[in-house]
Amino acid sequence: MTLDVAVWYNLVMATTVMDEEWALLASFLPEGWRELAKETGAMQRARGEITSPELLLQVLLLHVATGLSLKQAAARAQLQGLATISDVALLKRLRSSEGWLRELARRMFESSRFACLASRSPEGMRLRAVDATTVEEPGATGTDWRVHYAISLPDMRCDFYEVTDNKGGETYKRIPVEQGDIILADRGYCHRKGVAHVLDQRGDVIVRLNSTNFPLLHASRNTRFGLLPHLRRLRGHQPREWLVRFRVGDTLYPVRLCAIRKTLHAAELAKKKILQQASKKQTQPRPETLEFAEYIFVLTSLTRDVLAAWEVLELYRARWQIELCFKRLKSLFRLGHVPKYSDASARAWIEGKLLTVLLIERLVSQASLFSPWGFDLAAAKPLARISRGT
Repeated sequence: MTLDVAVWYNLVMATTVMDEEWALLASFLPEGWRELAKETGAMQRARGEITSPELLLQVLLLHVATGLSLKQAAARAQLQGLATISDVALLKRLRSSEGWLRELARRMFESSRFACLASRSPEGMRLRAVDATTVEEPGATGTDWRVHYAISLPDMRCDFYEVTDNKGGETYKRIPVEQGDIILADRGYCHRKGVAHVLDQRGDVIVRLNSTNFPLLHASRNTRFGLLPHLRRLRGHQPREWLVRFRVGDTLYPVRLCAIRKTLHAAELAKKKILQQASKKQTQPRPETLEFAEYIFVLTSLTRDVLAAWEVLELYRARWQIELCFKRLKSLFRLGHVPKYSDASARAWIEGKLLTVLLIERLVSQASLFSPWGFDLAAAKPLARISRGT
């Protein structure tokens, strides 16, 4: 199989750096991560050349973190002197490591800057973030897939996934919903039938409103709710809410619209992005589109006695902050081979991607603290060697 030279170089560099800096990377893993491999069944016994949790995790990351296929990861493991393992054996290892990777990601998330944001759901309700992204499989496989997934917060469990072709659209209708679920999503999921699906299953939504394809009605009469005129009534940076409804077929669904005005700086950045995107497409944005960029407006089915308007916006802010994590996750998803052979292997693949993102996040957050020699001496202390020379 031939790969683009730049992609191949990046993969080589990624795996080389991972090999050279493994001790540093391992220092970011949660305490007891080796023992956890045995507790979860990932390392029930040493088989072949995979004799330790360190080797197992390194080989798994070759596959899930760098975008190498199972065959490529197995070949790279042998080339780097890690282990001699077949692609079939690696798949089995991935499948049996699902629980381990999930628990590692959960514990990493607990100590990350996102955890406090994701723990604000009302008592007795489950917070879930949904998203979707395209996986562009390189080389001879040549297939683009779309992975749809839901991750419960703050335990970072992938509780749903679906693999479709690259035309599979984002919709709440794909997601299994239980009573008590609060499903956070960006505006790509703001479709009336999808939101109605969640409400019909007795779940709730917090979703950024798509102003172009989600008409709202007044709560007390069947007339169109003018979004922009109401947003213009916002003063300062105090949130405000309106009771509204939307229609699907013959059914009217009551919801709340919560909104806040952006700062001048944030609004200008949003407008600049819109203008840049329009320029690429050689189009001209509507004046209303630029004015909408001055506000954040979120739709929710949660009632006031559950969450006030500012709490709804804070919970959406948590989704937006966690989106920083999802953006890295999406970039990792884009290059790789989806293990479509079983649910366990696909979930483990996603959990491994999540773990990689959290390791990257930890590296980024610690980067400013690194010393000139490139690592935290205290973290590396147990690995240090004392040398006495003349």
